[in-house]
Amino acid sequence: MAEDAGYFVDWNGQTRSTADPGGGYICEVDTASRYVAILTKTGALVHEATFYRSFEAVEKAGIKAPLVPGATPWGRASEGF
Repeated sequence: MAEDAGYFVDWNGQTRSTADPGGGYICEVDTASRYVAILTKTGALVHEATFYRSFEAVEKAGIKAPLVPGATPWGRASEGF
């Protein structure tokens, strides 16, 4: 995964690391197509995103999304997260 390490924007508009997406999710990365699939541990697709090699690349794309650690919840408790 080290060569696929990078960033993506989650469904709440926060930037997350592909190495630590949080929520018990895992990332499959296709660097050639700049695609990130966020999956449950059983392989169910829960989110798709654009792959950015660095946080600076996210900012350069004009995206103003804060970088959050994996411990940050993906949603609210009222949404079942």
